[in-house]
Amino acid sequence: MQIQNILAQSPHEASVASPRVRSLGQLTMGAAWRLDLQHARASHLFLWITRGQGRATILGKRRGVGAHNALYVPAGSLMSLDLGKQCYGIAVDLPAHETGIWPETPRHLRIRDVMAQNEVTAILDNMQREQSTHRAFGDEAARAHAGLLAVWMRRMLALPDNQPAPRIPAAERLTAAFCALVERDYRSGKPMADYAAALGVTPTHLSRACRQVAGLTAADMITQRVLYAARDMLESGDLPIRLIAEMLGFSSAAYFTRFIQNQTGRTPSALRQAARG
Repeated sequence: MQIQNILAQSPHEASVASPRVRSLGQLTMGAAWRLDLQHARASHLFLWITRGQGRATILGKRRGVGAHNALYVPAGSLMSLDLGKQCYGIAVDLPAHETGIWPETPRHLRIRDVMAQNEVTAILDNMQREQSTHRAFGDEAARAHAGLLAVWMRRMLALPDNQPAPRIPAAERLTAAFCALVERDYRSGKPMADYAAALGVTPTHLSRACRQVAGLTAADMITQRVLYAARDMLESGDLPIRLIAEMLGFSSAAYFTRFIQNQTGRTPSALRQAARG
C-alpha cells in the first residue's frame, strides 16, 4: 500500500466533519505529549481558557495564556500547548473545510469585557448541551452554534484593542515560515540545514531566531514534530515499526529505534505496549 494511502486512512490525518466540543483535559487523550510536543491538527481549533495559566507556542511564537483568553489555531499550523494541571477551559474542533468564516492566521484574544465573556460562554454551553443530548439534526445545530462562535470572534477581532501589530518582527516572520516548512516536510528526513537553505538564511541565523521567538532551537522543533508523529502512529495504530520509520524519513528501523529511545527512554515496541495497558 502506498504511504500516501495509509496516511489518508488515518483518523489523526482527517478533519472533524462537524464541530466537536471537549474539555482541555480531553485534548491530551491521557498523554501529555499530545499537547506538549510541536504538532499540527487536522481541524481548526478554538480554545477558551476559564481558569489558570500556561503557555502556547503557535507558528513558533510563544505567548502566555490565562483566564478569559481565546485562542484560534487554523488547521495545519505548527503548535504546542503547556497549560498545566490547574488550567481549565473548553476546546472546539472545527471542520478544516470551513475557511470563509474563520481567520486565516492564528489569533490570541484577551477578553476583558464581562458581556463578551458571557456571550462566548453561552455559545459554548449551548454547543456542549447539543452535543450531549444527541437529538435529531445535531450536526446542523452544532454548525449553527459554530457560526455564532465565528461571529463572536470576528466582532472581538474588529475591536481597536485587538488589531494586529503594524509590523511583525523579522525573527517572528522567519520562525513562522520555518514552521510552515517543518509541517510540510517533517516526513522527509531532511536536516535543519536544508530548511535554512530553503529560507535563504544560515543554520545559525535560523536557530537563533527560533530560540528568540519560540524558546526552542530549529533542530528541537523538527525533532518534536517527528517525535509527535512517531508516537501517534505507534500508540494509536498497528502499522509495522519499520513502515513508520520509512514514513518519517528514517533510513532504517534501527535508526528510528535509536531516535525513539534517545527521546523517550523507551523502544518503539515498549511505547506501543504501554499505551495499550
